[in-house]
Amino acid sequence: MDGYTPAQASAITGLPLAAVHKAIDSRLIRPRSARSGGSVRRLLTKEQLIYLQLEAEGLRLLPVGTRREIAESIQRSPKTEKLPVANGTALLIEIGTARRAVENQLKHLARMGEMVVSDPEIMRGTPVFKGTRIPVDLVADMLTQGATAEEILGGYPTLSKEKIAIAPLYMRAFPRRGRPSRRPWQGKKARGRKSYPLGSLLRSA
Repeated sequence: MDGYTPAQASAITGLPLAAVHKAIDSRLIRPRSARSGGSVRRLLTKEQLIYLQLEAEGLRLLPVGTRREIAESIQRSPKTEKLPVANGTALLIEIGTARRAVENQLKHLARMGEMVVSDPEIMRGTPVFKGTRIPVDLVADMLTQGATAEEILGGYPTLSKEKIAIAPLYMRAFPRRGRPSRRPWQGKKARGRKSYPLGSLLRSA
């Protein structure tokens, strides 16, 4: 990919989207601007994702100046495994661990591209699982409502646990734009909010 949007960065690193924008607005990282469909998007590099992964792991507790130096060091030397930082006390930043975590999530992002399609002739362009007419946001909403993977498979046997697992991550990486249309499954009483980590769903597949 040429770059990653703030929403994709949030999904990949687990850092809240507001925190991603704050890192950009504070000039800790400097994305490049790209025009798309008449609008300007801010795109991040893989090295900037690695920095944001460190932010998600606690780097936000350090002073802004120190964090900016770390971000610049990663940009200059992305293959660095560990970075010593002088901040009153000796610190050793584990960049290699963060890089491997980002690379693992990027594989999931690429896998999503293989499983999801958006075609104007299918459900008016709503992202659906390839080979079906099942919207990804339908599955993500069902999980939010408290449905289990087994219950969803009972109603949609053409899906798989892997496809169900990527639905929330996909919707976080590629959020709906504009005012969402009314969904027939929305408005029903939830049976309790649950979270479904990607790994836990796939282990039992």
